[in-house]
Amino acid sequence: GDWDFWSDWKDRRLWVTVTPIVLITFPAAVQAVLWERFRLPFGATIVILGLLLGEWVNRYFNFWGWTYFPINFVFPASLIPGAVLLDVVLMLSGSYLFTAVIGGMAWGLVFYPGNWPIIAPLHVPVEYNGMLMSVADIQGYHYVRTGTPEYIRMVEKGTLRTFGKDVA
Repeated sequence: GDWDFWSDWKDRRLWVTVTPIVLITFPAAVQAVLWERFRLPFGATIVILGLLLGEWVNRYFNFWGWTYFPINFVFPASLIPGAVLLDVVLMLSGSYLFTAVIGGMAWGLVFYPGNWPIIAPLHVPVEYNGMLMSVADIQGYHYVRTGTPEYIRMVEKGTLRTFGKDVA
């Protein structure tokens, strides 16, 4: 979702909660099929590598190619450490239940520390116009996106209104 698109929304509360919970379904499904049918313990890693490749293609062509957002503003999350842990737990235990409990917990717990090297430079505090902000906050301030309060304020100043005088 949007928490994974924008670097200023990659916060320590919602992003680390929503993203791993939503994204564990595909690796777990493919991992179960590959383990059940072929006894291959790398289903989650294969799926995440494919997802990451697709995300990079999407971010490059759609965000940089069409709208010129900087790539360091829209990079995808790194899910590879969690996928490797999920596969290792299944390979060592051979149990779906153990993998669901321990591997799923490892998937969620390693998500934020696995992304620290990527997002750490964006959380550096800087002074901007007399206010203390992070680099990610300044990026979000300068690159206004649809749906944000800044964009809605810009539309309200314009003439795009419905017959009921509401902003379209």
